[in-house]
Amino acid sequence: MKPIFAQGPSQTTRVVLAIVLSIALMVVDHQFQQLRQIRSMLAFVTYPLQVLADLPVSLMRWIDEATTTREELQAENHRLREEILRARAELQKLEALRAENLHLRNLLDASYKVGDRILIAELSAVDLDPYRQQVVIDKGSTSGVFIGQPVLDANAVMGQVIQTTPFSSTVLLITDPSHSIPVQVLRNGLRTIALGTGRINELSLPYLPTNSDIQVGDKLVTSGLGGKFPAGYPVATVTRINRSPDNAFAEIVATPTAHLDRSREVLLVWPVPAAPVRSPAPDATPETPAAGTPEKQP
Repeated sequence: MKPIFAQGPSQTTRVVLAIVLSIALMVVDHQFQQLRQIRSMLAFVTYPLQVLADLPVSLMRWIDEATTTREELQAENHRLREEILRARAELQKLEALRAENLHLRNLLDASYKVGDRILIAELSAVDLDPYRQQVVIDKGSTSGVFIGQPVLDANAVMGQVIQTTPFSSTVLLITDPSHSIPVQVLRNGLRTIALGTGRINELSLPYLPTNSDIQVGDKLVTSGLGGKFPAGYPVATVTRINRSPDNAFAEIVATPTAHLDRSREVLLVWPVPAAPVRSPAPDATPETPAAGTPEKQP
């Protein structure tokens, strides 16, 4: 039986139009970031579904913790007490070094950064895409998280925030192929850039000449250049060096210090900017104060 009204476009035409529209939306979103607010709103709406999907894992973890035996709790308590004692001993040495560093900076009339503000977050999802190294945490813009914020675990740098929603954020790990981080060798201060390789346990240092002073076992820390990551945080350890006479640059591989595939809790860092140091004017003399300036009282 023929329909009364004329038929619409064919199914093939509809599929082609949908594909063209999808590609156009992706191009607009990538080039102009016009859909960021819409994505944030959609993430806010779907957040309950994300919590519901994570509910079985959270429930199993709660059941596992509730059924832990008394002997296991005692052993874990004993181990944690030993770790606390060791951490306190190391903290005492750290406080002594910090006080000495402050004294030297004061002698050199330099600025001093007191410390960094941190917030503890928990992983809620892991991106299983083999071409991306990303995780999702349970803290978002309502907690003050911002794009580009450094993320660490208990051992070293993990990555940085690349997207935020009101209640969650996406973290790009340092092993992602699109990620790079300025580092320096702790032993001699040699600076370079560590690139992600797409493998969870490997970083690449492709910009060091073959005659660079770098050895297997060298510790890499953040250099602070670029303004993204505070200086001095551990990043990786050099595990393999291949110096070929045919290449101008050495092939250097490092293993991340952070437990990227095992850490459950992470630290969000707010760097505290150092106070600017004001140098006296070249023509000012300490004996004669400038006109209109009150003298300092003892």
